[in-house]
Amino acid sequence: MALFGLFGKKKQETLDKGLEKTKQSVFSKLSRAIAGKSKVDDEVLDDLEEVLITSDVGVDTTLKIIQRIEERVARDKYVSTSELNEILRDEIASLLSENNTDDMADWDLPTDHRPYVILVVGVNGVGKTTTIGKLAYQFKNAGKKVYLGAADTFRAAAVEQLTIWGERVGVPVIKQQQGSDPASVAFDTLSSAKANDADVVIIDTAGRLHNKVGLMNELKKIKDVMKKVLPDAPDEVLLVLDGSTGQNAFEQARQFAAVTQITTLAITKLDGTAKGGVVIGISDQLKVPVKYIGLGEGMEDLQLFNKREFVASLFG
Repeated sequence: MALFGLFGKKKQETLDKGLEKTKQSVFSKLSRAIAGKSKVDDEVLDDLEEVLITSDVGVDTTLKIIQRIEERVARDKYVSTSELNEILRDEIASLLSENNTDDMADWDLPTDHRPYVILVVGVNGVGKTTTIGKLAYQFKNAGKKVYLGAADTFRAAAVEQLTIWGERVGVPVIKQQQGSDPASVAFDTLSSAKANDADVVIIDTAGRLHNKVGLMNELKKIKDVMKKVLPDAPDEVLLVLDGSTGQNAFEQARQFAAVTQITTLAITKLDGTAKGGVVIGISDQLKVPVKYIGLGEGMEDLQLFNKREFVASLFG
């Protein structure tokens, strides 16, 4: 129990530190919005709307949050500005619950079948390959047997980068020559993982978006070939987004959602930005759960997303 408490404390400290820039930005704006006010009125709500939009929560999601607070103010008749943080926490956590599966408490995987297959998508530069390496580290740390597949054969550095991560973490990487058929790499990876009784397979894919039809066809082909080895694969299609790009991350998410079904999100680089509100908006707009967040360079700085911990850290 004490050990779990220690790990829980370290995780919360990493989260608080990673969200520090966003928190400072939100709090300074929020403090100005309610300065000299004792009651949450229309003017405070207008100012709060501006705070959320400028924190990259997004217009549509902000309007939902404001509407919920308006309803609460109308119901309770009087809401003081000192209660605003707690109300924000409640309403945003509630909003995330509607778009989220249950938070994972640890790095466990479904026990009804193995291996569990994660297909990773996202544009180049968002931290896709790094996220895969960190995922491999976390799963291996949790006692899982991990295989990686280097199916981004389009970009020369991608295979090499994933290979380095595999060596660093101590997990096998299945790869072919640059320019090979990505579906063939996926087939080899799943075949090898299945034969060697792996628990989890994580497959990297090309991140180019300039040709949506080409990307759609490639991802479909990879999925079709996977099913020849494991009929239910992939179990998860994980979209990696760079949180520091704010509204650009929204646009990337929409573009990928248009070409393939996305089941989970990983939002990276939150430690270097004041745009952490993007986590709330993207999850709400896509109706896809955020599953992982990146809060630093270290391998342990990729965390399982917990909506209540996240909102408590942001508005605590």
